[in-house]
Amino acid sequence: MPINKIVATKRGKAAIAAAIIAAAAGGWHAVGDSSPTVHPPAVILAQKALIETWEGEVLTAHWDPYAKIYDICYGKTTLNGKPITKGMKFTKQQCASFLEDDLYNEYYVPLTEKVPAYVGFPVSVQAAQLSGAYNFGVGGMVHSKAMTLAKEGQWRAACEAQTAWNRAGGQVVPGLVKRREMGDAQRIGEAELCVSGLPS
Repeated sequence: MPINKIVATKRGKAAIAAAIIAAAAGGWHAVGDSSPTVHPPAVILAQKALIETWEGEVLTAHWDPYAKIYDICYGKTTLNGKPITKGMKFTKQQCASFLEDDLYNEYYVPLTEKVPAYVGFPVSVQAAQLSGAYNFGVGGMVHSKAMTLAKEGQWRAACEAQTAWNRAGGQVVPGLVKRREMGDAQRIGEAELCVSGLPS
């Protein structure tokens, strides 16, 4: 359960509204409109409100000593099926485009295939779970308590259950608590965003 009180916020509601407008401008109007080029609001919301702000952006490939691989942009490790290599560089726009496409193809689509009910969740719940999947894996998200609760329509409980993913090496990490819960002064937290889109 969360360490802090989880509440809806104006910034969370504003981010949701902006993502819905951006998706509609891009051609999305209903669940069936999703395609490799028309992305649903949850993808845009997860990208802009959560992942870009929490992951950080690197425009020149750098070596990750823990994973022992090069990554770039927002943790991207491959391009067209080939590993990122030393010396690769991308622009901010390229990184944003890669992230949106990867979120849709490698996270959103697998979530909808493994959990068909996912597309019926509130947009804010979808986005929070998409951000979680990007951070700790589609498999982890699919088999999580948060997903089980969401499938049962227990939205708030699902939002709060996802806050359990706040550890690294068995220890609670303050940065992960912020990311999973209420964020900080500059960044929206996953649970904060998640409950901001729920009916009152």
